[in-house]
Amino acid sequence: MNNKRKTLQELTIIDDFMFGAVMQDPEICRGLLECILEISIRKVEVIKEKSLIYHPEYRGVRLDVFANDEKGSRYDVEMQTTRIPSIERRSRYYHSQMDMEMLLSGIPYERLPDSYVIFICTEDPYDRGKYRYTFNTHCEELSDLNFPDKRHTVILNSQGRNPAEIPQELVNFLEFTKLSLAESEKESDDAYVRSLQKSIRHIKNSREMGEKYMKFQEMLQRERLEGREEGRLEGREEGRLEGREEGREFMLFQLVEKGLITEDTASEQLGITPGEFRENMKKYIKMS
Repeated sequence: MNNKRKTLQELTIIDDFMFGAVMQDPEICRGLLECILEISIRKVEVIKEKSLIYHPEYRGVRLDVFANDEKGSRYDVEMQTTRIPSIERRSRYYHSQMDMEMLLSGIPYERLPDSYVIFICTEDPYDRGKYRYTFNTHCEELSDLNFPDKRHTVILNSQGRNPAEIPQELVNFLEFTKLSLAESEKESDDAYVRSLQKSIRHIKNSREMGEKYMKFQEMLQRERLEGREEGRLEGREEGRLEGREEGREFMLFQLVEKGLITEDTASEQLGITPGEFRENMKKYIKMS
């Protein structure tokens, strides 16, 4: 995530909050998925309550776009503005989270739908000059033998140098992510990019979105301060782990209190029942 504090008016599509806010529009999200994957999707449902979640790798929040389509396929899309270490293992974790959620909801193994993890990167993670890297599983001994586990990982790179190999609309989108604030506000010749620009203007003029962005920034700032304090006070590994777990629960209480996630989502991330979560939250409120 970007550590630099910006005002809402200074955000562009690559900023986590703006990207997540724009993609809450199902039609805009559907258009991006169709462009990236070169498939036709009739309908997309964006799961808003899961867009802001706790993630231990970040010590706190991760802002992604989660969506389903009419066939049940699941999508996890993340904007990434710095080079990611172990991007492959992070993809594995995201796929496993989607699979676990579906299995817990009663879907048997044989009916698990396709799952897509999509990273939109502003740096080339492989330095190979491709706008798009698509990964599926196959047999090493027989190149024509696929392993159809229905997991797909797509990594987009705005620094690509092979425009002829992907749709022009996808090139236009990735080039749009590279623009400065002033350049990004100039009307684009591309219809999809114009829809992004319209949505961004609407978000920047929305009082409700302005308040949500302030809460989001306050939460991130508090998280960083708590992280520094925790690191200074905890001298042993056991103490650090305990403090991290308490900080995790505290952060989820705040997210629920501000209406950014539901109690069900928070309790699921803690591995407890919604009832247990509510009881713990009552104690937190009394202590506050």
